[in-house]
Amino acid sequence: MCKHVLNAQVAIRAPCCKRWYDCPECHAEANDHELKKSFEMVFACKKCKKVFRKDTREYEESDEYCPHCDNHYVVEAKTPQMAINIESAEGDHRMIRDERDPTKARRADNSIFGGGGVGTAFGDM
Repeated sequence: MCKHVLNAQVAIRAPCCKRWYDCPECHAEANDHELKKSFEMVFACKKCKKVFRKDTREYEESDEYCPHCDNHYVVEAKTPQMAINIESAEGDHRMIRDERDPTKARRADNSIFGGGGVGTAFGDM
């Protein structure tokens, strides 16, 4: 799984070392050599798991889809983004303070066995 491109649809076989990578950055991190450039690229679709070749010199719009399952693999890359969020009572309504009194709430009251304690038989209720 690629940490650089979160929505990678295919793996690409590196022509230099014949190994599969999701992106050039993954290849650079794993190897001490540069990625060899080639016009013929070998892809493995992550949806149907089948391998196919494309010649980039004769690349058309229809070549943006897997020839086996029609998965659109040429998509805009989603990359991890750093974000800092400020939580407040006004802006983020997911953060709501629990106003219930914790001394009044008892686990036994919410039990599927009624008000009885643990180990109480059904016939004793």
